[in-house]
Amino acid sequence: MEVFWWILGIAGVLVLVVLGAVYVCFRMAFYISDKEKAENALRELPPGKAYLPFHEMMNGWQKEVKTFPYETFTVKSFDGLILKGKYYEKYPGAPIELMFHGYRGNALRDLCGGVQRSFACGHNALLVDQRASGDSEGNIISFGINERRDCHTWLRFMVEHFGPDVQILLTGISMGGATVLMAAGEELPANAIGVLSDCGYTTPKEIICRVIEKDMKLPAALAYPFVRLAARIFGGFDLEETDSVRALSNCKVPVFFVHGEADGFVPCDMSRKMHGICPGQKRLYTVPGADHGLAYPVAGEKYIEELNAFFS
Repeated sequence: MEVFWWILGIAGVLVLVVLGAVYVCFRMAFYISDKEKAENALRELPPGKAYLPFHEMMNGWQKEVKTFPYETFTVKSFDGLILKGKYYEKYPGAPIELMFHGYRGNALRDLCGGVQRSFACGHNALLVDQRASGDSEGNIISFGINERRDCHTWLRFMVEHFGPDVQILLTGISMGGATVLMAAGEELPANAIGVLSDCGYTTPKEIICRVIEKDMKLPAALAYPFVRLAARIFGGFDLEETDSVRALSNCKVPVFFVHGEADGFVPCDMSRKMHGICPGQKRLYTVPGADHGLAYPVAGEKYIEELNAFFS
């Protein structure tokens, strides 16, 4: 009997250790506190040496955008969160780009130049603060799993608000790029005319495993199960519920993939892979020398030309 209690005690300790490790994974990968959200909102320029040469350009874009008139829109997510976005209109009745930013970012910072670029393409722009980011509610980031549902919520709102003839282009950068691709794998309203995915990733699993191995120097095969379990237990979602690769097999709208060839975070080969399996109208535009999220700052007018040529 004494041996039984020893075994039970050891098992209990192991369970607590595993749960502790899983919770640490949850906090590191998926959770963002209100304090962190507020601090991120104040960080208007992306950090990192790759972005330093473009800070002046980005700062100019942000100052200019702050002078533009806009309208604030609010929707409620499927799980009750209040999500917010800012609508910028240049051309009444023009197609609207529904824009999604990246992981732990916000609309103004990650979509630097997005409003100006959409205006140059003859589009209007609705910049969304994703759940757990900016002015939107929530504290859990799900790598596009729940965010894709938010994309559909915004689509329904836009059709109701702007009318049945509105044309919508789903646009996203980094995690936002994956978000719109996952959303496009499900039934879209006829108003959705296409997708622009800038440096999006193939699957949440692949990008997380890459970070585990490249940045944390840990074996992904051992660490990833803890991360996935963290999402299930503490986040309430399954990291492998869907992904960009699976979604593309059901995508029925044209997709424009763009990626910096020097991307040190989401490898350019991920967009090459997705372009290869995309069954419909598609275009892959890669930008030499551009790091993560810097395709437009590097390519400038060429980016706009390629985008317009495809969607014309």
